[in-house]
Amino acid sequence: MLEVTQIDGEWAVVIEYVEGRTLEQLMQENPEKMEEYMEKFVDLQLSMHEKKAPRLTLQKDKFARKIESVKDKLDATVRYELLTRLDSMPNHTKLCHGDFNPSNVIVAEDGTMKIVDWAHATQGNASGDAAITYLEFALKDQKTADLYLNLFCRKSDTAKQYVQKWLPVAAAAQLTKGVKEEEEFLLRWADIIDFQ
Repeated sequence: MLEVTQIDGEWAVVIEYVEGRTLEQLMQENPEKMEEYMEKFVDLQLSMHEKKAPRLTLQKDKFARKIESVKDKLDATVRYELLTRLDSMPNHTKLCHGDFNPSNVIVAEDGTMKIVDWAHATQGNASGDAAITYLEFALKDQKTADLYLNLFCRKSDTAKQYVQKWLPVAAAAQLTKGVKEEEEFLLRWADIIDFQ
């Protein structure tokens, strides 16, 4: 974002156009480089998590609102268990993207990577952010999701079990996207009873 300004009496955000290709495109075109790309992807995410964002919306508040809004998909008992788990998780002020996936990373010709689509950014827990990324990979390919999670945990020195504790919460929150093809998958992950 470059600035916030008024145009014809309406507020607008001026953003920079980033030239390049998405990391997702490069991963699809060069599957033999998947591990190399994933290393860079995780490094970029970790560098983002090093930043503090104390003025952004709280990640836990956003998750809670989303969980409460899926009453048609999750009954009161499951929502209660998810919100109880969420409440017990540590509070952090790390910059979290909220939709960090390879389609939101633009790679310039010189290899420089830029993160785009900050609409879901919050302050919160890096492992909660990683849980969303893991689920996005797992929706497409479990092997890639496992590669991501292993690298994230190793590079951040985070226990895999800790990220996994966030998975039901993140899955329930992702149900608000309303993508019918993803619903069954996310409902399985949101079933907190399986994770106790």
